[in-house]
Amino acid sequence: MSRSSDTTPLVMGVLNVTPDSFSDGGRYLRPTDAVAHGEAMIAAGADIVDVGGESTRPGATPVPLEDELRRVLPVVEALAGSVRVSIDTTKPAVAEAAVEAGASLINDVSGTLWSTAAALGTGWVAMHRQGTPADMQRDPTYTDVVAEVRAALADLFERASAAGVGEIWVDPGIGFGKTKAHNLALLGALGGLVDDARTVGAAGVLVGTSRKSVLGTFADPARTDMLATDERFEGSLATAVWAMAQGVGMIRVHDVLATRRAAALVAGPLGGRATR
Repeated sequence: MSRSSDTTPLVMGVLNVTPDSFSDGGRYLRPTDAVAHGEAMIAAGADIVDVGGESTRPGATPVPLEDELRRVLPVVEALAGSVRVSIDTTKPAVAEAAVEAGASLINDVSGTLWSTAAALGTGWVAMHRQGTPADMQRDPTYTDVVAEVRAALADLFERASAAGVGEIWVDPGIGFGKTKAHNLALLGALGGLVDDARTVGAAGVLVGTSRKSVLGTFADPARTDMLATDERFEGSLATAVWAMAQGVGMIRVHDVLATRRAAALVAGPLGGRATR
């Protein structure tokens, strides 16, 4: 699928090679299944495929290094010749091996791997997270979530830039150590975060809301229970379009085709603020 203009937001397709990810855990654990899904996302218009071998959902436990390497490396190697591949990891050794296999972007939910990205000469996604997957949703607390997240991301950008990372994306970390109210406040403040990124010369802002639990509690006013992950498509697309209209440059999603079509509309006929 061709892009309608150079300002069309990038679409990052989620490829979890895990047994326990919150939405698609176990579906693509076999390398052949993962590669086939990655190829399907490429055909649907994914600009980047984000390969991860360790779940970062709330309550997840760390995966041994050897297991994570075994899960991701065959998939990265198979896809890297057809699309840009990012590696979703918090382990330097996994990032290094994945880059050797063909990845060129490190999607780092821990916000700690800027020195690894600098040494490897890759791009880096700096994400804000309060706590770890094991405890981040127990009692996330902020005095001013928007101000604190913006300040933390500015600090990460400065550290990475000083280390020599040339391509730095910043991610407010929707769902990572935030309550529903925190997440909504951050979504409402994306325009300011985009302005911050432009001011310092970051590659852009990346946002991932796809199928997350925050969408399961308000996307259907007639429901009093939590929507299941496969019932959160409308909320995923709506928040993706909102983020694009605020100027976010990359959206991390499970549903690539619908998001790619929406991105073309936001950048083209709808005349959104999107830029990268």
